[in-house]
Amino acid sequence: MLRDPSLIPLSHQHQHGLALAVLIDRGLKADPSPQKATELCRMVADMFELELVHHFEVEEQVLFPALRGRLASDGILDQLISQHREMESLTSRIAAAPEAERNPLLTKFGELLSRHIRIEERQLFEEIQEKVQPEDLSELGAQIDGRLLKVCPSSGRLPWDKDPE
Repeated sequence: MLRDPSLIPLSHQHQHGLALAVLIDRGLKADPSPQKATELCRMVADMFELELVHHFEVEEQVLFPALRGRLASDGILDQLISQHREMESLTSRIAAAPEAERNPLLTKFGELLSRHIRIEERQLFEEIQEKVQPEDLSELGAQIDGRLLKVCPSSGRLPWDKDPE
C-alpha cells in the first residue's frame, strides 16, 4: 500500500534510521576495529540527538495518543514505546561502554532500530491507513509535520553523508 502523505514525514526519518542500521551492520562486518566502533558510536549519538529523540517524542505525544482505542490492539503502541526506551538506554550504554563492549551494543542497537522501524512501517502505518478516517489522518499529519524536527532542511544531507567527489 502506498504511504499516506500524512505519514510521509515519519517515513522519511525511518529511511534515515534504516540507513544508520545498515551502516552499523556493514561497518562492523567490514572493520570490527575500535576505531570503526568509535566512528559508529559518534554516528549513533549524532543521529539520536539530531533526529531520534524528537521523532520518538512526536510519536509518543502526537501519533500514539491519537491512535489509542482505534487499532485492533493498543499492544503494538506499548511495544513501540518500550523499544523507544530500550534504544534510549542502549544509546547511553554505547556512549559509556569500554572499547571491548561497543561492538555488541552497536549491533544490538542497529538490529533493534531496524526491527522497530519495520514494525512501524509494515504493521502500524498500514493499520493506521486502513482504520483512521482520511480527514482525521490529514489533521494528524498536520500535527506531526508541525512538530517534527527537520534534519538538515537546507541541504537534505545527514551528518554522516560524505561530500560529493
